[in-house]
Amino acid sequence: MSPDYYGMVIRHKADSHAYEKSYNLQCYSLCSEGTARLNGPLTVNRPLTFQLLFTIIKVYSEDGAGNVVEVPADMRARDVCQFLVYRSHCLDDNSWSLVEHHPLLGLERCLEDHELVVQVQASMPSDSKFLFRKNYDKYEFFRNPLNFFPEQMVAWCQESNGSIPHSQLLQNFLNSSSCPEVHGFLYLKASGRKSWKRLSMFLRRSGLYYSTKGSSKEPRHLRLLSDLEDSSVFTVTTGRKLHNAPADYTFCIKPSKVRSECKELRMLCAEDEQSRTCWMTAFRLLKYGILLDQNYKSPQQRMSPVPHFSTPVRSVSENSLVAMDFSGRTGRVIENPLEAVSAAVEEGQTWRKRGQRMKALGSPSPFQPSSLSSVIHRTQLWFRGRIRREESHKMIMQQGQVDGLFLLRDCQSNPKVFVLTLCHHQKIRHFQILPCEEEGQMSFSLDDGSTKFTDLIHLVEFYQLNRGVLPCKLKHPCTVVAL
Repeated sequence: MSPDYYGMVIRHKADSHAYEKSYNLQCYSLCSEGTARLNGPLTVNRPLTFQLLFTIIKVYSEDGAGNVVEVPADMRARDVCQFLVYRSHCLDDNSWSLVEHHPLLGLERCLEDHELVVQVQASMPSDSKFLFRKNYDKYEFFRNPLNFFPEQMVAWCQESNGSIPHSQLLQNFLNSSSCPEVHGFLYLKASGRKSWKRLSMFLRRSGLYYSTKGSSKEPRHLRLLSDLEDSSVFTVTTGRKLHNAPADYTFCIKPSKVRSECKELRMLCAEDEQSRTCWMTAFRLLKYGILLDQNYKSPQQRMSPVPHFSTPVRSVSENSLVAMDFSGRTGRVIENPLEAVSAAVEEGQTWRKRGQRMKALGSPSPFQPSSLSSVIHRTQLWFRGRIRREESHKMIMQQGQVDGLFLLRDCQSNPKVFVLTLCHHQKIRHFQILPCEEEGQMSFSLDDGSTKFTDLIHLVEFYQLNRGVLPCKLKHPCTVVAL
């Protein structure tokens, strides 16, 4: 879709600015408190040779706030996300997604960028809704395929004894003439019951099959469970509670024509998170093929700058960051890993001393409740306050379990301690940030006082550049944006 597609009139409830471009399309953004005059499709009369069909959708953020948006029938999920990004003045880093959420069934999935939002809404029941959320792992399998396709689950890897590079493996999935196969054991929920049966499954381009005789792949032993063409794969968020699943790694294959009939849903449960991720990623690749590659490679379509929209700044890729030494007259790249670690520790100590000098010049005492260093972290998007460990797990899982996804929160058991929640290799880990007192000054440390920081912002900035004692650097803040 060309950038001229965004020639639309945007009306904000609190701002009367508007702009028009070639197509003169309309896309209204109304506050959730406002009343929409329309509840369905609208034919807009225009001085053009054709009429455009518009439909009202409501999109919710994770804090429960909602926006009513009127979109044309041919508007893609990527276009709606980009509109909401500019509407919310948040960073456009290509990781935003529209999520199809079914609360009664406990199902949700991220819409693919090329999907038409109006068509998806037409197949959704009245109790379902769209969510606007970060999804960092939407295309992570293109960047790190090794984390998504274990060799024991992919037929080609076993046949070649690992000689086929994973980049070629992805091309085999994208190539419609090839015949990739993912296989392994899954639990299948019996129709109309709460019992589950462990079966050997095979995912091919023609569909998902199960074997009636152990792990046999003979055609006479295979039964088609679901095709890919007219189905979508969903994550099940309440598998144990609603469906008595044997583990927490539940997903579901839902026919597109089915709205809410549970008997038509194919409930499946993997034995670990990596297996579930492999099955769901392979399903997407086999169904959409080259479309996913085009979505990943195509440049993000951008609207022309608007006076009352602040254009976000792109984040810096971690691949462009190197360790530097600025102690001399000119900077130099540090190539020795041991020297880089030493420089990182020294930089942390320098930041601590600089903070102490600022306090000596008249800053309030860190023991006073009004101390800026004790509260400034609460202004950051990565700080989630007094949430429970289970809730932090849920937020990380919802936004994609990629390496470096993190948040900070208050410790539930000790009010003076903070906790860093970090995702690494699809596992969520927690690290305590302890307060340290030295010469009457309060600081924070992740490594028992070896590296200290005057506030949590300095700590986060340091570990975004240096791994230190963590398994990986802090890359992606787990944030919630209000619409």
